[in-house]
Amino acid sequence: MLLADDAPLFLGQDLLAWLVLALGGALAVGNVLALVRPPEGRSEGDLASAPLARTVAMAALGAVAAVWALASLLVD
Repeated sequence: MLLADDAPLFLGQDLLAWLVLALGGALAVGNVLALVRPPEGRSEGDLASAPLARTVAMAALGAVAAVWALASLLVD
């Protein structure tokens, strides 16, 4: 069964932008929090802290994705 052209879509035509905003924001916030407040309980084999270069790069990538998605949503 095909959907009609005027059938409502979940989150409208901007579903991909909303998903990129959510994933980019989660990537940025999660990596910043890993640097600011590392987990207290460590098991054997865990690192003492997150690798700085990789964590900053992933946080920057997430921030760029979130800002890009936000701009896409606001301009449209």
